[in-house]
Amino acid sequence: MGAGLSQEARRQERLLREQWEAARRQVRERRGAAGDGERRVLAQLLVLTARGWRLLVGRGDVVLVGPGGVFVVSVGVGVGAGAGAGDGDVVGDGGAAGLLAAARGTESAVASLGMSPVAVQPVMVRAGQGPDGGHERIRVLGEQEVGRVLLAQPRRLRAESVRAIADHLERVLPDREGLALQQGAGPSLHPGSDGLFDLDGLRDAALEGARRAPIEQWMTFLHPDQVALVRRNWSGPARISGPAGTGKTVVALHRAAHLARRTTGRILYVTFANNLPRVQSTFLRTMAPAVADRVDFRSLHSWAQEFLQERGVPVRLNGDKAETAFSRAWTHVGRQGPLARIDPGPGYWHEEIDHVIKGRGLTRFEDYAVVPRRRRRAGLHRTQRQAVWELYEEYEARRHERGVHDFNDVLSIALAQASKEAGPPPYAAVVVDEVQDLTLVGVRLLHALVGDAPNGLLLVGDGQQSVYPGGFRITDAGIDIRGDRGQVLRTNYRNSRQILDAALAVVADDVFEDLDGVPTPGRRDVDLTYHDGDVVRVAEPTADAHDRELVGALRALPDGALADTALLCPSKRALGHYRRLLARAEIPVRPLEQYDGRPVDAVKLGTYPRAKGLEFKNVFLPRYDTALTDTVPETDTARERAELMRSRLFVAMTRARDLLWLGSVTGPPAPRR
Repeated sequence: MGAGLSQEARRQERLLREQWEAARRQVRERRGAAGDGERRVLAQLLVLTARGWRLLVGRGDVVLVGPGGVFVVSVGVGVGAGAGAGDGDVVGDGGAAGLLAAARGTESAVASLGMSPVAVQPVMVRAGQGPDGGHERIRVLGEQEVGRVLLAQPRRLRAESVRAIADHLERVLPDREGLALQQGAGPSLHPGSDGLFDLDGLRDAALEGARRAPIEQWMTFLHPDQVALVRRNWSGPARISGPAGTGKTVVALHRAAHLARRTTGRILYVTFANNLPRVQSTFLRTMAPAVADRVDFRSLHSWAQEFLQERGVPVRLNGDKAETAFSRAWTHVGRQGPLARIDPGPGYWHEEIDHVIKGRGLTRFEDYAVVPRRRRRAGLHRTQRQAVWELYEEYEARRHERGVHDFNDVLSIALAQASKEAGPPPYAAVVVDEVQDLTLVGVRLLHALVGDAPNGLLLVGDGQQSVYPGGFRITDAGIDIRGDRGQVLRTNYRNSRQILDAALAVVADDVFEDLDGVPTPGRRDVDLTYHDGDVVRVAEPTADAHDRELVGALRALPDGALADTALLCPSKRALGHYRRLLARAEIPVRPLEQYDGRPVDAVKLGTYPRAKGLEFKNVFLPRYDTALTDTVPETDTARERAELMRSRLFVAMTRARDLLWLGSVTGPPAPRR
């Protein structure tokens, strides 16, 4: 491999020298009136046109369209005395203001194609100098590095997209001349003589680009309707909902980037799961590096703990000790009481306390006695609710004895702290993804950070994809979303008809109540744009035969396909089994808890809930029907658990884009060892 790369490096070097000489000759002939620095930079950009880029030259700047995106580039020969680019000095004819105006015009032009405006990056090149900071959203590069940096950009656009965008921009942008490298005979120029052509850097960037796989195209492109949502000016809190696969998270990420570019404050992007912020941060850094440092990606509980720590508010979170407190409370007042006759397992009643009582911030029995228990199928009359309240009070007493807090306490304490703080809000805006997974207290906390300020709060989610018990309405949090501030996406960009039909068949009979309180049928109509996905069903008589088929199917994937493949399980116990199975088969694995969105040639392994907000080309669901057939839901609580499991399975199935592999075992279950 080393010899091959060395040979390729020599080939790249020869080719780049030829292209550089041709570019300098062409620029000297076509742009003789320009300064030396501008001609050298333009020659570097012209070299890129031999590598899949398109160059549109204007009077004060150029537009460059290529695999790495769309760049509006301005060239200057120096800066004002004592001023840096970060101080807003004038560079080139138009300076920072002119460059930003040109970038906005280009944004509007590409938005009409359905391309996200965050894909347009203004770049200021300091001719004859090195890099020096930045100016707001402008990336400032030195003359020596501009070609190398642009060539090394992550690949966002396919060749046909580059052509379509460049052709469109050449038509709609005034005074733009398309310029491409024309190699041919001519006087020899020596590229190394002036020390400004970074041959080594360009060569290395070309090699790295050849080794790197393209990132997903959804990072750059949105439907025009989605672009409008990203750029809309909301007069108060807003909400975006819609079925699985309709691009809610994509819109939320682009909205965060848009707000970061249009405001001076920080943006908080929060979700419930603690693995999603790492992935979403990676995606934003890839598609909008200029503003990535101004968006905080956090899980709700980790952010709340840090929020309290910064203010000196003590928190003694200890999940294990809190769990012990509940177990003893159940043994003391629950196990022999009326609650055990409704459901003998303590889990259901732990959920009742977590999601209905503490999750809603209830502190008086009279409030709990009348509160609607949304998404809880077992009806409780007043006497039974009194028994739940006694269990809650016993749990709280034992928790206080141990001097610890649980996760709900962290949010309640943070809400109390945020509600009493004066002064400017800590964030310019808060974007909440997968809002249906939060508790009511959590939503109130995030609302308290920005209030009803214009463009302050955006709630994104879908009630059908709830993977935790209980529920609430947005109005319960004191949030008033009116008129067009409530948007519903109806076009699925991820799933084919085969995959979506398989997933909808699981939840077709489950009417759910979305966060607006409107009952909605499980099978919702959506428009589809993707048609290449397939469903493979494998049924084997034994678990061993099923696992052999699974391993065989994974091994049969094309080279590199594991990087976009997930194996998802309904429980941690099943997760352990398949982790061991893949290890024995020598198939590389990356747990979803460790996945950060960067490509890695390994199967992503995790539970159904951990896959929330993610998508993969290939999704394998071994023994997917086990959780649906393990027990017959004869009671209200069992029916509720079965419905929740169907919702989780639906989420897992809709993560698949190209292949959904569904495995099942038809024979009797093997005896437990």
